Amino acid sequence: MLKRILHIFRNFLFGTANREFLIFLFFLALSGAFWLTISLNDTYEQDIAVPVRLVGVPRQVVITDDLPDTIKVTVRDKGFTMLTYLYGNEIRPIQFKYSSYANEQTMKGVVPVADLQKALYAQLYNSSKIVAIKTDGLEFGFNYGQHKRVPIRLNGDIKFNRSFYLAHSRFWPEYVTVYGSKKQLDSIQYVTTQYLKMSNLEDTVYQIVNLKKIRGVKIKPMQVKVGLYPDIMTEESMEVKIEAINMPAGKMLRTFPSKVKVSFVVGASQYRNIHPEDFKVVADYNDFGNTPSDKCTIYIKKAPKYIRHLRLSIDQVDYLIEENG
Repeated sequence: MLKRILHIFRNFLFGTANREFLIFLFFLALSGAFWLTISLNDTYEQDIAVPVRLVGVPRQVVITDDLPDTIKVTVRDKGFTMLTYLYGNEIRPIQFKYSSYANEQTMKGVVPVADLQKALYAQLYNSSKIVAIKTDGLEFGFNYGQHKRVPIRLNGDIKFNRSFYLAHSRFWPEYVTVYGSKKQLDSIQYVTTQYLKMSNLEDTVYQIVNLKKIRGVKIKPMQVKVGLYPDIMTEESMEVKIEAINMPAGKMLRTFPSKVKVSFVVGASQYRNIHPEDFKVVADYNDFGNTPSDKCTIYIKKAPKYIRHLRLSIDQVDYLIEENG
C-alpha cells in the first residue's frame, strides 16, 4: 500500500506538466534571490531605535527627570548591514555613568551630542554613517531626597446620563510624593491626572489612571485608582427670607412678600444637607433708594456651590421703607 502511494506521488511530481512547473518555481526563486542580492547591496537610510540607560546612580540620589528610554538614530549603509541592525543583536543599550555628567551646582546632568555619537559609532560597523540623531536632548535631573506630599485632582471631561452628574471623585492613594528642587516643590500644590474623557455614564466607575508628568519632577506613584461617583439630579425649591442691604441708619425695609421661592437642581443625596439659611436673597437699597418706584429688584447673593440652575420665582417685589423708632 505504501509503495503504491509513493509510486503515485512520484508520477505526479515528475510528470511532464509538473516537471515544467517545478522548473518554473526554481527559476522564480533564483531570480528572486538575485533581485534580493542586488537590492541589499544598495545603500539605504534607516531609523534605528537605540536604548539609553543611566547607570551608577548613588543610593541617596533620586532621579527626578530621567534620560529618554530610547532615541531614534538615522543610519546610512548597505542593505545587508541594515538587516543586522534591525533583526540582529548588534545594537545594545548605551550606558552613561551618572558621575561623569551630574552637576552638583545645577542638580542636572547633560550628555553632550559628541559623547552620544562616540558611543553609537562604537557599536556600528565602520561602513555605517550616522545621518541624524532624533532627540530633544539627553538631560537628567536629580536631588537628594527633597520631597513633599500633595493631593490629586481630576483633569478631564466626565459626562453622565442626562439624569446624573458627577457628585464627587476619590483617589487611592489620596496623596502622592513629588521629588524636585526646593523652588519646584514650593510651587506644586497638587498634581492632576492625564486628561480623562468619559461619556454617558450612570453608575460608579473605578479606573486606573496615569498622572500628568511635570518636567524635572518625579511623581511617585505615577498611577492611581480613581472612583467616579454619580448622583441623580432632582429639582427642588425652598422659601427664603428677603433681606435688605445697604439700608441707611434709621430706615427699615419691608417687602411683600417677605419670602420668595428659590428653585434649583441638586443631587438627591446632597439635598438633605441644604437649608434655607444656606441661601441669601437680598434687596439692595443702592439700587432703588434714589429712584423710588412701586417695586424693587431682588437677587440671590449666596447659595451652595454644588447646586445648579438656580432661579427665583419672582425677581421684583412690592416694598415699603419705614423709619425706625
